[in-house]
Amino acid sequence: MEITRCGIHGFHEAIGIDTDELRFYWVLAAHEAKAKQVAYRVVVSSTKSDLSQPPATPLPDSWDSGRVESNAQRNIACKTQAGFKSTTFYYWQVTVWDQNGNVSTSAINEFYTSYTRSSRLLPPYSMNQTYMPHTSLIFRTWFENEPDRWKAVWIGNGSDKPFYLRKSITLPESRKVDRVIIFASGLGHFNLSVNGSPASPHVLDPGWTNYHRTVQFVGYDVTAQWNSAAEGENVIGAHVGNGFYAGDQGDRFFWPMYEDNTYVRYGNELCFFAEVHIHYEDGSHETMISDPSWKVRKSATTLANIYASEDHDRRLYPAGWDSAGFDDESDGSWAAAKPLTGPRGKLRYQSQPPVVLHNTFEPVRTQRLRPDATMFDLGQNSSIMANVSVSGPAGSEIIIRYSETIDENGFVHMPDPLFKEFEYGVYAKFILSGTGEPETWTPDFSFTSARYIQIEGASLDPSDNLPTIHSVSARHVSSGARQLGSIKTDKEDVNALINACYWSFSSNLFSYHTDCPQIEKFGWLEVTSLLFPATQYVRDMESLYAKILDDIIDTQESNGLVPTMAPEIRYMCGPLHDTITWGCAICFLPEMVKRYYGSTQVFAKIYQPAVRYMEYMATKERHGGLIEHGLGDWGRDIAFGNHQANIETAVYYRCLRNVELMARELGYVEDEKRFSAWAERIYTVYNEHLLVTDKSEHPYAFYTSLDEPGKHDRTMVAQALALQFDLVPEQHRADIIQAFLADCADSGNTMRAGEIGLKYLWNTLTDIDRPDIVLAMARREEHPSYMRFLRRGETTLLEFWQDACRSKCHDMLGTIYEWFYAGVLGVKPVGDAYQTWTLRPPVRSEFGKVQGSVECPYGVIDVKFERRTDGKIEVGVQVPTSTTCTLQLTDEWRVIEGLDGEGKRDGEVVLDQGSYQLVLSD
Repeated sequence: MEITRCGIHGFHEAIGIDTDELRFYWVLAAHEAKAKQVAYRVVVSSTKSDLSQPPATPLPDSWDSGRVESNAQRNIACKTQAGFKSTTFYYWQVTVWDQNGNVSTSAINEFYTSYTRSSRLLPPYSMNQTYMPHTSLIFRTWFENEPDRWKAVWIGNGSDKPFYLRKSITLPESRKVDRVIIFASGLGHFNLSVNGSPASPHVLDPGWTNYHRTVQFVGYDVTAQWNSAAEGENVIGAHVGNGFYAGDQGDRFFWPMYEDNTYVRYGNELCFFAEVHIHYEDGSHETMISDPSWKVRKSATTLANIYASEDHDRRLYPAGWDSAGFDDESDGSWAAAKPLTGPRGKLRYQSQPPVVLHNTFEPVRTQRLRPDATMFDLGQNSSIMANVSVSGPAGSEIIIRYSETIDENGFVHMPDPLFKEFEYGVYAKFILSGTGEPETWTPDFSFTSARYIQIEGASLDPSDNLPTIHSVSARHVSSGARQLGSIKTDKEDVNALINACYWSFSSNLFSYHTDCPQIEKFGWLEVTSLLFPATQYVRDMESLYAKILDDIIDTQESNGLVPTMAPEIRYMCGPLHDTITWGCAICFLPEMVKRYYGSTQVFAKIYQPAVRYMEYMATKERHGGLIEHGLGDWGRDIAFGNHQANIETAVYYRCLRNVELMARELGYVEDEKRFSAWAERIYTVYNEHLLVTDKSEHPYAFYTSLDEPGKHDRTMVAQALALQFDLVPEQHRADIIQAFLADCADSGNTMRAGEIGLKYLWNTLTDIDRPDIVLAMARREEHPSYMRFLRRGETTLLEFWQDACRSKCHDMLGTIYEWFYAGVLGVKPVGDAYQTWTLRPPVRSEFGKVQGSVECPYGVIDVKFERRTDGKIEVGVQVPTSTTCTLQLTDEWRVIEGLDGEGKRDGEVVLDQGSYQLVLSD
């Protein structure tokens, strides 16, 4: 066996680990079909050479699991007795044994710690001792613990406009540098460079948080950018902009100020801090910090509005400012940095994937709108940062506008009259310096969703006597998490819908799951739980969702309420503030992390907040246990108010079961009993009030809503919710499926569901294997219809079932994406992290060919399905090492080729790890 990949649960990058307890995982690839891991050993040491021959007993600063007889490859807990040393490299290695005693050892992995025992106790002290001499007395023990405390000072120029910071460092010739690590944070966002080169491919560092509670710092290994020549100068540069921390509307539109001006700045001064940790070849370590010795200057970016509005005056740009040899002394615009108060939040490592730039979009079409205005069609709507290259006279103003829609004349257009500000009040302004050469602009601190870019004040045709446009392109901006899935069918309309779902999902993954990258950029929580199962086919989401749980903890109110948004960039009220279908993320996400990634590392931190939320929801119970005060099936018919008791009580029940699960995993026996009994009570109340069994109205039992007291309805949503949340008594299950199908038929296969109910519609149709109904719903001519979007030329999903919609990059309707993998590709996890999974080929579908893959936590699942002209079906499947697949055959289909002897049967066929080429026949 070969160990192909190792990692640490909950951490995408590992430069700045700020906890003393870690959970490791690894992935195996076996060359023999029967090879199994039977034991493992994990060793951690601060000395790399220790790993060549692990000691019999661990060193004081290391951890050794010893040989553990187990096939576990995930959730391997490491908790050192004394904790990890601060600002130290640690190296770890995995050894596994198979059933024949063969040994495999991983490559050596590393992580670098920050201050594991102080990061969440105190932030960097806000002013130096010159300003607060009494601080050392108040926090005496803090300052005495020099190795384990933050040392840097928040600095800036005291303004709320973007600025540049630089620090020149020259080391003595005698010091030979081995590694250089920088911990830094800049609020709202910052870009870090070393000797004129980016410190990393990140953009929009650090992640969005409730800055009163948490401020993320980022770790960078800049050894490759560091000039190690004797007495060589090294320059660290930081460009800091506003983000959400100190949002700047300027003369443009700023969404959190819309209607009632509920946005309140977290801070009024942009600020930055950094610690430079230089490790020398002789084993010594030196720390340099941000302080008044750094130089600061106003930025050439004079407006940094996170909603895609930036102003950049190239005439103000100090070329070479972040490189060696730049003279900041003779330039009177540079001054000593000021120590600042800084944010209130405690420091936490940016553990989620960074935001990075992905695909490049070149225009597929251009349209001359007038001599000084040109439209560029990128061909695909998505979250982007534009790149514009223009030449012209000094002072020329170039206007860059973005849109998801254009009008009949080709101009940028906002279809919703309530949001016209996005048409004329959101734009970037680029002022040329007039060098005679093409000048390039790309935003530093903003992004949007757009398919169309409109350039004003310049022309593609030099004869227009205007500044000349040389090129326009855009980069897709999204989470840097690994892409995990792909699927393609022989139906082009289905492939187009898969593509639209993918771009809608990818365009909403940043440091939290946004609802849209153009209009709001808010962290509405319902999408996190509704779309988790679908999103994990797009990106590796474990560390991002672990961070979202931190956001939820920071946002939870003193009475236990979990608001609908985390962090709360804009305060909402009423059901838009308190709705269990949004707040349930606090209970749903931990269970999903376990189910899809095999990790329980989030349980300890989220358990008590989840308990408090359940205790808060208990105060909202009606009729002995029903919950019905929230948004119901949001997005159907009216804004909210339908199916409240069905949906909200079902979600309440699942929350209780998930808290029960966490209590069991954490060993809280009495709590487990308490929540089990609590959930059973809700189960009973749910069925007493909503299940109709007398068969006087229909020849089967069914669930009704309470939308019209005294009147029974029988909707597909009510039946689907009860089925998916395991609320149906077994003796009535067949009846409820019949009731569900009856409403589908009565509706003419119309999606009678809002945003919440829609997911459970697809889940139910997957379970009962009715792809015909799914496709009939998706292909309707009129709304609600996915294919209507595509027939009208859309390349992403819209916010509502409307043609003229304000937002065209919303993923909340994209829960059908889960069906593509579970119902079309046929892959569904059973055991945690896909250790056991099922494959149900789509034999009852219209598809003649389906091919796709899922990189599950144990390796890559590959599936290929194809109907032959002789009526038989070929199925190819790759079962990753350490997993087991159960092939589920329906309609009397059986395997006639590809298995030995006993495997040739109908029903269920167990496939161990390996590659299979099967032929099925009915």
